[in-house]
Amino acid sequence: MTDETKPADAEHQTEAATAEHEGHEHECHDPDCHDPEHHHDEAAKLAQEVEIKDIGPCKKHIKVVVQRHEIESRLNGKFKELVKSDNPAHIPGFRPGKAPRKLIIRRFEDEVSSQVKAEVLMASLEQLAEDHDIAPLSPPNLDPFAVEIPKEGPLVYEFEVEVRPEFTLPNYRGLKLNRPVKDFTDEDVLNEKKRLLAPHGQIVPKPEGKVELGDIVIADVTVRDGDRLLNELKEHRVHVTPKLAFKDGVAEHFGEKIVGAKAGDKRSVELALSSGVADPSLRGKSIQAEFAINEVKTVRLPEMTHEFLHNFGVHSEEQFDELLRVILKRRLEYLQRQSAREQIARHIAETTNWELPQDLLVRQARKAIGRRVMEMQAEGISEEEIRSRQRMLEQDILASTALSLKEHFVLQKIAETEKIDVDEDDVDDEIERMAEQNDESPRRLRARLEKDDLLEALAAEIVERKALDLILESAEYTDVPLDNQASQPVPTSEMQTVPGQMTDPTAEPPAEEKKESETPAAQT
Repeated sequence: MTDETKPADAEHQTEAATAEHEGHEHECHDPDCHDPEHHHDEAAKLAQEVEIKDIGPCKKHIKVVVQRHEIESRLNGKFKELVKSDNPAHIPGFRPGKAPRKLIIRRFEDEVSSQVKAEVLMASLEQLAEDHDIAPLSPPNLDPFAVEIPKEGPLVYEFEVEVRPEFTLPNYRGLKLNRPVKDFTDEDVLNEKKRLLAPHGQIVPKPEGKVELGDIVIADVTVRDGDRLLNELKEHRVHVTPKLAFKDGVAEHFGEKIVGAKAGDKRSVELALSSGVADPSLRGKSIQAEFAINEVKTVRLPEMTHEFLHNFGVHSEEQFDELLRVILKRRLEYLQRQSAREQIARHIAETTNWELPQDLLVRQARKAIGRRVMEMQAEGISEEEIRSRQRMLEQDILASTALSLKEHFVLQKIAETEKIDVDEDDVDDEIERMAEQNDESPRRLRARLEKDDLLEALAAEIVERKALDLILESAEYTDVPLDNQASQPVPTSEMQTVPGQMTDPTAEPPAEEKKESETPAAQT
């Protein structure tokens, strides 16, 4: 019988069989990887070790070691899939499913390792969150692209993360709280009407009169720090109110100093400068601004016609007065809740160390203000009033952030203790309520919240409100008179008393400075 030459594909089959025998398993240098007990399905927990160290207030360093057999079992699973006959992976010269396993490994090793790394890292981080109460405040400084699967040994990665401060909740039921209260009079309604209508009024001269609250003065302003001249502003227009927030400072007693003056008079007003003032030596300092009054004007309010009233969604002056009382009531309810939050935070703070690091306050400042704005929107506060209160928060943004974060941490921990949660229906209901209060389409409001990345803040606000409601239900109240001045929104002026570029205390430091001040987490 004559010998027959083997066809090419038969040679490939022989080669593939030999290769399959030689490299049936992806080479493993860890003896545990051949132990069946160490082969887990995707639902099983990873074999990993976690080391957590405190490296400062509200900051932890975390080191995770994922055992080698977890990696090997996933690598083997991926390569087994690639050598199947129905797998689309194709090696030139071989029929599907006939390519040698070692050749498959060489060809796809980088791609498979990348897939396994992503899967292991994701599973590891999820398990870390489930097994350890870390409560991160922001994403960790972990770069997943810098993590690599080593050729031998376990996968090790490390990172640092900002976390919620650890504290023990004292008893928060049956607290004794002061509750600001007020019965609004016709005079209160009239003052609110003037405030609300002033932007729609006509500014007219008041040549013979003295300055009253609600008037407008045209003045030359000279700003000094002691004998040092800081700024001179000519013909500046200022609305006279009890308190006034300038771009870089606040005059707490503005109205008290200006009321009663007339054209030709000079009045000195104390200004408390903000933390963002252009000159670092003046930040948080009190200075003097002298107002040389050139002219006094007043606001002639608009006629309350049927057409004009339609701008406010009402049809008569009686309905408009009812609207004003609703606005006053909403503001009071908001102030009552804010007062309760502050008292609860102070109560908790008395039992624990509330030191919050400066860098944490800087990074969390904008989120904290965003949450406070969300609270006001949820309470139906007008956009104008929200802008006013936001300006006041930004005057000393780090101090207001510290207070806001303490309230946030306390209410979030109470929510966890009481198993208070929020679901999609809660968010939908809240959007419907906010949309109705602000006369806006729910769909448009949701789109705006998504665009501004505020849905998470809204969910957090709902959780905190539920936690606050639980506390308030069992609280014992002492009613105290509402501070009229503190309750009013503070009008704003765009006048900047100290020249120069104002700074944002919450801005990221320059790249060079940031690189020097931070030690990046090690990743293996």
